[in-house]
Amino acid sequence: MNALAGLAPVGLAELVERAALQTRVDRKYLVPVGALPHLLERLTSCARVLDIDGERSFRYESVYFDTPLLTSYHCAAHRRRRRFKVRTRSYLDSDQCWLEVKISGARGSVTKHRLPYLREDHDTVHPGRGFVDEALARESFGPNADSALDPVLVTEYRRTTLLLPDTASRVTVDTGLVWRDAVSALRLPGLAVVETKSTSAATPVDRMLWQAGVRPARISKYATGLAALRLDLPDGPWRRTLRRHFRDTPAQAHSSRSEQEPSCV
Repeated sequence: MNALAGLAPVGLAELVERAALQTRVDRKYLVPVGALPHLLERLTSCARVLDIDGERSFRYESVYFDTPLLTSYHCAAHRRRRRFKVRTRSYLDSDQCWLEVKISGARGSVTKHRLPYLREDHDTVHPGRGFVDEALARESFGPNADSALDPVLVTEYRRTTLLLPDTASRVTVDTGLVWRDAVSALRLPGLAVVETKSTSAATPVDRMLWQAGVRPARISKYATGLAALRLDLPDGPWRRTLRRHFRDTPAQAHSSRSEQEPSCV
């Protein structure tokens, strides 16, 4: 994006120091790719862009893991107050990989636990299963340690990360999003996922989007992606988003709750 050239750079170490935000509040928006240059131009005076060796856009891949009964997915689909995700995140341009456990709590707060991981193990949780179990046990939460965690969904996209120094907050802009499961894939070339990450208060980017009539969207790269690919799953929290952006026809009706639905705790 040429509009990125007008933003001052920030290095990775400074970004992490000033806005690590491992515990934070996230707000997500779906923005047409064509609207991004105008948004970025308005941020010239208040934002800096992550710059690594002259590059300002980076390739990401995430593999999401879940139990055979999709415990993590159902916690989100049935709007449990406390939810968890387990994934590997690969930074393809630097060949780095992390195993991550994300736990959502009260009032939209998110806590993320991270472990450096071998890229060759990106599609399995086995080498880091002890770390996953410890992170979930620390929160008195999640599936039993003997529950299998298998790869369920893969996401790929390009990410640009902005630092808003005045509020010690971050903004990520993801484009070229692709969702893949074992049998199908969905590409979203015309939409960007813009996510603000702050301690709690709205960021300048939130206010700019609100003034433009753009409101936060219910979207989860894992749960919304899996619902978009699998019409047999309950999709209540994301049905409006799915119908508006990802499906040509309304989603088929789903039962309210299967007897097989697992407990989230």
